[in-house]
Amino acid sequence: MTTTTTTTTTTPTMAGTSATASTTPSTTVTGSAGGAAGVPAARPATRPAAAPGSRIPTGASGPYAASAPGPGILPSASAASAASAEPASSAEPATASPHDPCAHGFLPERPPVRSMIGTWTRLDAMARAAAIVPDREAAVALVERAHRADELSALRQRVSRLSLRNAEAAAMRIAVIAVSCGWCGLDPQAPAAREVADGAFLDLWAAIAHRIDHDQFVALPTLALHNWVPERKPRRHIPIDQLARTEVLVPIVRWAPEGQPLSRLDRLMLAATRLEAHGIWLFRLAETLAGRSPDDSSTPTALRRLVRVQHALRAQLLAEAAELTAAPATPQQRAVLGALAEQGALEPPVLQAAEAVLGIGGRRMGEGRRQMMRRHLPAQHRAWLSAMDRHCAPVRTLAHRGGPDAAVYREAQESLIALRRTYTALVQAAARPTTGPLTAAA
Repeated sequence: MTTTTTTTTTTPTMAGTSATASTTPSTTVTGSAGGAAGVPAARPATRPAAAPGSRIPTGASGPYAASAPGPGILPSASAASAASAEPASSAEPATASPHDPCAHGFLPERPPVRSMIGTWTRLDAMARAAAIVPDREAAVALVERAHRADELSALRQRVSRLSLRNAEAAAMRIAVIAVSCGWCGLDPQAPAAREVADGAFLDLWAAIAHRIDHDQFVALPTLALHNWVPERKPRRHIPIDQLARTEVLVPIVRWAPEGQPLSRLDRLMLAATRLEAHGIWLFRLAETLAGRSPDDSSTPTALRRLVRVQHALRAQLLAEAAELTAAPATPQQRAVLGALAEQGALEPPVLQAAEAVLGIGGRRMGEGRRQMMRRHLPAQHRAWLSAMDRHCAPVRTLAHRGGPDAAVYREAQESLIALRRTYTALVQAAARPTTGPLTAAA
């Protein structure tokens, strides 16, 4: 059954949003107006004139369109409502009606589950304990104790009863445990993994991966985008991307003990979440450019707006650098970051979306590298990025042209390179003690 959801809310113009995108999380940012719970905000009704050529098959095209959802990208609002059931409820159907990914980027449709209930409180407690242990050996000992107490087997038997939303919450906690133990590069179903990691934990890991249909979820998207909640409950429902922009965020599973300041790893993960929320306009501009001819008069306009969004995202990261470098860190947390970096599991989804439009990295590193970076995203997100690769190919031909339009395209590429360097510097600041702010090269 397909459910069509219509909203009447509007969002501000691109210029207004990009100008405020670099505000801190405690500052109110003008964004999409709220609607019913679980329903993404619509975009403004006005839009540039349509250009000839094929469009990416996601319903609306561009940041100014407000149309029905398109096929095959993200779960629907109705699926999100069904996912709010208790962990012990029957699982919803495996296939869900999709909706427009430009509603909120790659953020979850609703705030992540703050507290798990029933038997799953054991997994929550184990994740919280594993996040603050002094070293990997202590984290492994936690898992082994849970195995001997048959807690892992009990959880494994209940995976099929999890709603999808609670399965994603469990996956986040599995990811915290796995990286704390140094197992993030393992395939839980590979026979060789049994020689390295606890077998019962691998069984639980594999069952959760099957439930959410995502094998490579132990990565930044899971650790960041499913590990936050607003510090205070909002007075009314607002779209998830505006919630993550305007509210002070706190982690669900902290990498620092309760009562102590947030660690650098906590702040890095929250920065990645805010980057995704502020980057919503980048997703919408990506759809505007999808299928556009490089000679279309609207193409350079969209590219200029893309440049402004990327500059705003870079300014946001630079603004957060001071707090991050002043936060405490432990050798275990630096080991976690190092392990994720080795697996290529620290690339924010919003940067991958920009890369799909502008081609940065694809030609230099090759398609294999691009797919390796994307393997940590859910299947529907990978499909959206692959569609962007195809439909933005005409715009990328500007790289081989001359003239003012080609100059704007190259400026967009350069702004993305600068944004990526700034993010890389932020990760390096989280992984190693630093004595000053980000370097000018960042």
